[in-house]
Amino acid sequence: MVPELSYAELDVKDGDTAIARFARMAKGEITGEEAEATRRRLLEYCKMDTLAMVRLHEVLDRLAAGMAKAE
Repeated sequence: MVPELSYAELDVKDGDTAIARFARMAKGEITGEEAEATRRRLLEYCKMDTLAMVRLHEVLDRLAAGMAKAE
């Protein structure tokens, strides 16, 4: 519903991967520079995910408004 947005260019492409990587950081399995890189990648994913939810809400809001006018 929001084809202009894509996770394809991101290192973290889905929520399952994000959760797994965050858990590894929280457990101390990822440390130092690797932890900082993982943190940046998770933030990029979260930024895209939040934007996608906002854009999806906008699309659904427009659709709902159009349906209300048709009634």
